[in-house]
Amino acid sequence: MSAVSSKEIPDTAAANAELTTAREASRKDHKPYEARHFEEVEWETIRWPGETGKMLFHPRPERPTEPNAGILRLEPGAYHPEHYHGFAQVWHILKGEFSIDGTLHGPGTVLFHPDPHFEGEFRTETGGEIFIVQYPGPTTGERPIYGGRFNMAERKAVASERVDL
Repeated sequence: MSAVSSKEIPDTAAANAELTTAREASRKDHKPYEARHFEEVEWETIRWPGETGKMLFHPRPERPTEPNAGILRLEPGAYHPEHYHGFAQVWHILKGEFSIDGTLHGPGTVLFHPDPHFEGEFRTETGGEIFIVQYPGPTTGERPIYGGRFNMAERKAVASERVDL
């Protein structure tokens, strides 16, 4: 019996029910998934006022393409000014309401920021939580920044933060 590519199998519930996954990976040059839990990570100070985060994954020299992925917790009154990035990202609002460039967004909203992009003025009166994934820009090649942004020992004044990257 010859191997059948998944591209050759119809995408139907009946066809998918026939598929099995009890096998050893045939491609040894591919890595398996990784799982982490929010309880395993401490809250960190993030550069914008009223914001802390738990980043489960983040880029580092030995893993430069790992995304910044985690949860941001924002206190009522948290904000940030308009600023710019060369990487791409997706946000999923879990709790609270957030005004972004004057438009109010609530729970269940998913925002996509292509590369390069700007984040408009951001404010929240309610506070809340946002799950974010920042990843290297497919067109710019620019990577998200973790060090000094998500793991700050002490927050700087907003006026001293760079907003051009």
